[in-house]
Amino acid sequence: MLKDRIALVTAAGSGIGRAGAVAMAREGAFVVVSDLNSGLAAETLALLQAEGGKGEALALDVRDDAAIEAEIARILRDHGRIDILHSHAGIQIPGKLEEVNGAQMDAAWALNVRAHFVLSRAVIAPMRAQGGGSVIITASNSGCQFDRGMISYATTKHAAVAMVKQMAADYASENIRFNALCPGFVDTPFNAGFETQMGGRAALEGYVAQTIPMGRWASVEEIADGIVYLASPRSSFVTGLALVIDGGEIL
Repeated sequence: MLKDRIALVTAAGSGIGRAGAVAMAREGAFVVVSDLNSGLAAETLALLQAEGGKGEALALDVRDDAAIEAEIARILRDHGRIDILHSHAGIQIPGKLEEVNGAQMDAAWALNVRAHFVLSRAVIAPMRAQGGGSVIITASNSGCQFDRGMISYATTKHAAVAMVKQMAADYASENIRFNALCPGFVDTPFNAGFETQMGGRAALEGYVAQTIPMGRWASVEEIADGIVYLASPRSSFVTGLALVIDGGEIL
């Protein structure tokens, strides 16, 4: 479905980002695998290459505007286009209002909202010039509901969903599609904040079993299927969607 497409994925060194990068490569995309940790990015690249996929790996700090702009310029110079952006990097800081300080809220905003904004802004001109593209921003089902004791996370994820909808409305006429990926509980290290908040792994396992209607975690591969859908022509008339993949937790 993604033959000859050029994709950039941030935070692709593990978890959902890694699974999505491998899945897009499997569908024929050339995937630029980026992560704050260059070693993890290289591991993801090796995994997708082992399946016959193509790509390259690099370190990228999405809090660095100049680095983002330089990387988009390099992709255009080397590959001539950018068809898919999966802006995935994020942070989860647990705590209610009195337990989160200003610096922590700033850190959440920088990764969960601002980095997506800067990356999205950087791909508009090339996507316009080539006649369109797909931007996927990882939010969370926490951007469509409210989590107790997660003020910075829920606030910034709601902001990310709102930003996606605004950008989708602004650029739909140019065939540049913006959609939000909104996973629920996936068994990755990203859940450390929820695990701490709930009092340990056993309590988190109990929450998943009792609260999610399907009674289990999602696999990273199940989320990756959603990424491929949003990246591919199969979602060509889909923009402004918050794609919730959470086993019914939001219900």
